[in-house]
Amino acid sequence: MTQVIWIVLAVLVTFSVGYLGYSKYLARFLELDDDNETPAHKYEDGQEYVPSKKPVLLGHHYSSIAGGAPIVGPITAGAVWGWVPALLWIAIGNPLMGSVHDFVSLSGSLRHEGKSIGYIIGEYIGEGGKNMLLWFAFLTIILVVAVFALVVAIVFDAFPQVTTASTVYIVLALLLGVYLYQLNGPFLPGTVVFVTLVFAGVYAGIQYPFALFPAVGEASYPAGTLVLADVLNLGTGQWIPGSSATAMNPNRAAWVPIIMVYAGIASALPVWVLLQPRDYLSSFLLYAGVGGSLVAVIVGTIFGTAATETGSLVIADSMGAFNGFWGVEGAGLAPLFPLLFITIACGTISGFHSLVSSGTTAKQLNKETDARLIGYGGMLGEGLLAAVALSTLAVAGFADPAGGIGAALPNFATGGGIIFTSLGIPQTFGAPFMALVLVSFLLTSTDTAVRLGRYMMEEIVGLRAGETASGFNVGGGIRSTLGEIGRGRYTNPLVQAIPAYLMVISGEWLTLWALFGGANQLLAALALLTATVWLANWDDNKQLYSTGVPMAVMTTITILGLSWLAFYSNLYQNLIQGGAEGTAAIASSTVQMVLALVLIGLALALVKKGYDNISTVRDRGPASAVEPGDD
Repeated sequence: MTQVIWIVLAVLVTFSVGYLGYSKYLARFLELDDDNETPAHKYEDGQEYVPSKKPVLLGHHYSSIAGGAPIVGPITAGAVWGWVPALLWIAIGNPLMGSVHDFVSLSGSLRHEGKSIGYIIGEYIGEGGKNMLLWFAFLTIILVVAVFALVVAIVFDAFPQVTTASTVYIVLALLLGVYLYQLNGPFLPGTVVFVTLVFAGVYAGIQYPFALFPAVGEASYPAGTLVLADVLNLGTGQWIPGSSATAMNPNRAAWVPIIMVYAGIASALPVWVLLQPRDYLSSFLLYAGVGGSLVAVIVGTIFGTAATETGSLVIADSMGAFNGFWGVEGAGLAPLFPLLFITIACGTISGFHSLVSSGTTAKQLNKETDARLIGYGGMLGEGLLAAVALSTLAVAGFADPAGGIGAALPNFATGGGIIFTSLGIPQTFGAPFMALVLVSFLLTSTDTAVRLGRYMMEEIVGLRAGETASGFNVGGGIRSTLGEIGRGRYTNPLVQAIPAYLMVISGEWLTLWALFGGANQLLAALALLTATVWLANWDDNKQLYSTGVPMAVMTTITILGLSWLAFYSNLYQNLIQGGAEGTAAIASSTVQMVLALVLIGLALALVKKGYDNISTVRDRGPASAVEPGDD
């Protein structure tokens, strides 16, 4: 029997080497200097540009980047191809590619007034390239909102205890924002009190769970769950849009729009009101979940204290070490290369992180040297979450890899509950707690994504740093009105949420994951391209291998993966062979095929522009290079 601890030890070793060695080299290579004024100080406005303490910003950044993807991806990939390929991709790919991607994206934004990667690449390859990348990122954001809102709804439905606990910690976050920024309360005592109350909220959730609509079929809620529909006489909820779709029971279908509305409101508020304090508080849940799981695996292995038949934590028989190049039967025809590398995106390398790093985080960084811990170290932290997710699957087992997101997520909480029994924590507490850890990641990532979508649109229309639009200043023609709505603080969330909601309730949500993974990984390749172009223009003597090699690898993998999805999965299987049954399924497959091809075309065009720029700069020699931050 193979011990789960080998999964943990593998990532701890490679991650430690990466942070202590490679990240230190990159910090010198990027010439981080605390004498340089960061955008947070230069444009401080109390709204978006707010200098933040390192632990607070690390909490926000880590909470924002670590959504459901580093949990769902490793669990799905581990079940299909085996735990060894999934582990190798996480342990090796993260410190060499993902952490480099995040660190350099954050550092590049610092030298460009806290602007996004779209703005940065536009400085060197022109306005057309900038807009192409910004639109690419904006479309990816819509996919992020759709997938994450759905996953939160799934977890709320599976664990009603988490619904109560999540509500409690959001209210506490609002109070903490007032305490810190309006009442100027002392930081450490406030942290102790509010963090204690957050953990008390977990206990309150276990005691007083609630759901919106009754459970259907063989599903059931914990005893004592308050069902609001019964109290308000709303019926079974079959009238909720999307409730008849696959795996979208009324409770899940009702939570999806509520989560999107929450994300829209949260994204419009000043960062000090909810984003910073909520992310800071939730980071303690996340650290406890990830760190506690790692400690529990070690303790359970050494002392045999887990509530299992043997007392130790071993990999379940249903989890294969390697299930072959084509994966297990029942998961469909799925080649390990390239699909493994887009199934596990977050946890190894994720383009969404470049939007966070160059979107909200760069606008709040207090000192340049903080970028090493927050950028490189934050991504390693997400890799630890991916390793924990793989460990929970290994403990719980996964007999149905074809079940997708709906089957993967409950296993994270169930396996996590088993792992925590090593520390003497009952599974009845450990499982809901791990579910809350997952939701904490998801909620922060969802509303951060909506905020980043607004930033993308603001840069497309050319708003200056610190300038915002409400979205209500309509008039002056259709084009002017649409532009105002699209870039507005209060109206842009609708532009993102409406198409995201329509994709979710279409009944084809299972197919969104592969497209999301492909788009996300391709965005990572483009972020690395942006970093490579910036470095080439900064100094003719800068080496480009640290960003250029990962960029080439990810571009190749992602284009092959998206081509497989477009031509085999959608065109051949669904459209030609008739795998897509019904008008909605056919339309969904057609749209996904077209989107995949559009993404490939945009990526290739941007790579060509970037390559031409780098070639021109290097051919001209040192005289053509510009100083970092020259706009």
